[in-house]
Amino acid sequence: MNNTVTEQLTQAGQQIEHDSFAIVDKETGTHNYPADQWQIVRRMIHATADFEFNGLARFHPYAVKAGLQAISNGANIIADVEMICVGLSQPRLAHFGVTTHHFIADEDVIAQAKAENTTRAVQAMRKAHKARLLDNSIIAVGNAPTALLEINRLIHEENIKPSLIVGMPVGFVSAEESKDIISQLSDTPWIITQGRKGGSTLVVSAIHALLALAEAQQKSQS
Repeated sequence: MNNTVTEQLTQAGQQIEHDSFAIVDKETGTHNYPADQWQIVRRMIHATADFEFNGLARFHPYAVKAGLQAISNGANIIADVEMICVGLSQPRLAHFGVTTHHFIADEDVIAQAKAENTTRAVQAMRKAHKARLLDNSIIAVGNAPTALLEINRLIHEENIKPSLIVGMPVGFVSAEESKDIISQLSDTPWIITQGRKGGSTLVVSAIHALLALAEAQQKSQS
């Protein structure tokens, strides 16, 4: 049974996507991911043409299950940058009642970051916390390591309870370290990319893969 909401809209588009996934599967050869995790990793490879994510992508044992539950419950997605919100398919999100939020460009966030000599990403996550948006949410970070570090602090000091962290910031300053810190969380599920590689495109592809898995699960239960 094919998905109808999370597939490409035209038959030609669907065929290209399916052929691309088949090429990824063939050229990857062997991998060590369970079937559900591989659906996410191969979409990340498909989005970047970078086969190194076969190995660089890492998962908390309950990451996929937590992500599917959050989507099914119509969770908020809290992103570090607008690019993630723009990149996500609005019809696919709407099907599950999922909404996206980002605050990095808000004037109060910018002003507070200047006043406290922190980053906008830190203040954006604090604003999301004050708005009570972080509990039971999917936190999506593709650009700002400081957003991940702030989420880690909020988990330990403010007892926030997100459903899933998709932490894939790209860069050279604290990107690798921030993901390593998130990977130490045992009670909060996460999906990360090891090392310097990452980016909003990867976060979008991972969430789209979760949406596709959620639709398949929904169809199997109907």
